[in-house]
Amino acid sequence: MAQTRPFARFEWLIAWRYIRAKRAEGGVSTMTWISLIGITLAVFALIATLAIRSGFRAEFVDTILGSNAHVTVYEQTPIAGTDQFTRIISDYAALTARISAVPGVTRAAPLVRQQVMANRGTDNAGVEVYGITEADLRTVPRIVNPEESVGTLDDFQSGIAIGSGVAQELGVTVGDQIKLISPNGVRTAMGTSPRVNVYTVTYVFTAGRYDIDRTRVYMPLEEAQSFFNREGVADEIEVMVADPDAVEEVMPGILEAAGDYAYLWSWRDSAGAFLRALTVEDNVMFVLLSILVLIASMNIISGLIMLVKNKGRDIGILRTMGLTEGSILRIFFICGAGIGTVGTVLGLILGCLFALYIDPIFSFVNYAAGGGVWDPEIRGIYALPAQLNAGDVLSSVALSLGLSWIVTIFPARRAARMNPVEALRYE
Repeated sequence: MAQTRPFARFEWLIAWRYIRAKRAEGGVSTMTWISLIGITLAVFALIATLAIRSGFRAEFVDTILGSNAHVTVYEQTPIAGTDQFTRIISDYAALTARISAVPGVTRAAPLVRQQVMANRGTDNAGVEVYGITEADLRTVPRIVNPEESVGTLDDFQSGIAIGSGVAQELGVTVGDQIKLISPNGVRTAMGTSPRVNVYTVTYVFTAGRYDIDRTRVYMPLEEAQSFFNREGVADEIEVMVADPDAVEEVMPGILEAAGDYAYLWSWRDSAGAFLRALTVEDNVMFVLLSILVLIASMNIISGLIMLVKNKGRDIGILRTMGLTEGSILRIFFICGAGIGTVGTVLGLILGCLFALYIDPIFSFVNYAAGGGVWDPEIRGIYALPAQLNAGDVLSSVALSLGLSWIVTIFPARRAARMNPVEALRYE
């Protein structure tokens, strides 16, 4: 029996004829469409979900690294003659210089950091004040280059900078004045009385993270030292590193430069649990959506089994004409794999378009639902992000193609092994 070249042109032609054949002609066009739509939607859901998860992680990490310290240095110094400790940093200028010289550190800045009450009229808000120099504040990415801002940092020395959430809570904007009330104020013979100062708002920023915009207030360092009774001292040193993902490699050098009484707190310590939860959720989501792709691929098996049954007479005739088992197998493999491949490509296109146009899509969904679909107070960020990663896209495509091609082999083998005599016996 003559051997034909694998995947010859006639095999493709026969497979194409079978795929588009109507039910009256022994085809399964309805099952073909169901399988195609199922694969398309499964791949679309997988790519869209992975893109959203990647975008959420990237946005969450970026807002953390763009407005918070990568490493915070505290100093816990024992008080002579007692078993107590003080957390203030007295010689903060020298400590800052030593930390700045550590390889991998891009910036070190002393901070005075306290929580106070902000007031304007009858409106109050709990805020966290960061006392920082103007030069150091200009190196904080999410503050100097925020999503939105009002005013300018050029006037920072004559006032304060506040988050947009604080401004909204108090109903203020640039040029307005607010009161900051600290419980640890002036020490008198009768005890400590609260300290109340009035400051002019010179800059309003939107860092892109709800909890920061809702609580953050920046004040000139010297003014913060005076307001919080921290003359000549700092509460902590804010450290930025060149590679935040490798912060653990820089921390030993920072700790050595900081001295015996120092201890460190990195951004991974504060957000590590949440990031680990995201990783677990990503893995579980991928597994669940992979099962969805597998279920969609099973429709291909159902369609091919019906097609093999309906085309039994054709298979018998083709075998008697000289087609080998390999040719029959390849014909039906092309039928199933073609459906899986086309569905994967369509799902890939839809998933990528969804990720690229997530903002208008989300805006429409939010409008159709009457607003309130996304609560930044719960999720921390203001919008639903999406980020296409080549690894996620390739893994989704490989999974879909692999499953759809593998499941196609079994009904194709059944067709190839069909006895032509049995197939034509009752024809």
